[in-house]
Amino acid sequence: MIDPKIALVMARPRPEINADHDMPLLLRALSEAGADAISTEWDDPGVDWSQFDLAVIRSTWDYTWRKPEFLDWVDLCSRATRLVNPPEVVRWSSDKSYLGTLAAAGVPVVRTRYLAPGDPADLPDDHEYVLKPVIGAGARYAARYRPEQNDEAREQVARMHAEGLTAILQPYMSGIDATGERALVFVRGRFLHAIRKNAVLSPDVPFDQRKVAHPGIQPWSPTPADLAVAERALATVPGAADLLYARVDLVDSADGTPVVMELELVEPNLFLAVHPGSMATVVQAITTTAATAALQRRTQRRTQRRSEDDRAVHERR
Repeated sequence: MIDPKIALVMARPRPEINADHDMPLLLRALSEAGADAISTEWDDPGVDWSQFDLAVIRSTWDYTWRKPEFLDWVDLCSRATRLVNPPEVVRWSSDKSYLGTLAAAGVPVVRTRYLAPGDPADLPDDHEYVLKPVIGAGARYAARYRPEQNDEAREQVARMHAEGLTAILQPYMSGIDATGERALVFVRGRFLHAIRKNAVLSPDVPFDQRKVAHPGIQPWSPTPADLAVAERALATVPGAADLLYARVDLVDSADGTPVVMELELVEPNLFLAVHPGSMATVVQAITTTAATAALQRRTQRRTQRRSEDDRAVHERR
């Protein structure tokens, strides 16, 4: 009988970290399904990750300002147990330069320019735009500007460059004011559910002011065009076949067609509180993955023991 032990990985609670409203719901649902699951902080030095058959990154929402430390943990954890999403996916998607990879593959994305430390802050003078860091989440260090605010925007770029951050420059997608931003959630490569939310960035809000990451959330039924773009984006991800979960965030372009704003493959909010009917699918995906990982670990241990026994017999001879 396989009785896998599962870690749902989160950030250490503190004031600047949003509460993970899905975590207690998911833990309860896993427990009701008979799984041995607990929530665990990724940066807790006392955790022995090898005691778990599966570690599921859920709400490590401080990783963007601690990326080197977080990626060190990803390596450590993935050596000790199975980690999802896989470490190569986490590394690839933790830097929004992947938008260039998607665009090169023909996936429609928000037009993006990168301003690395040392690059001049050449800013638009004829349209509204957005600045944000290439490593970021929850609208941290993100702001919306009009051309007459270019001096303020250059101060933001200088601040990010001083911290070693590359800035992303994108046009403000005004379609978001009419049709919102849509987040499409996938589990094991199959569409699960979607939400729509209002614009996160309001005019004249400073880049270093905390924002509401998901304002005005409501359930949403994606259009065929939404689904097609999201599926094209996910097909471009290296290691897409091994994704446990994925979220594709879309907005409408000027002609009304959907484009990718971001992929969320590290620690996305899955909006299970908004779609409680999806919980059973998520629980089954986690428990099945954990059971497979547990069986593989036990098989590897038996193989290793047999090899050691054979070697000992050979040495006695």
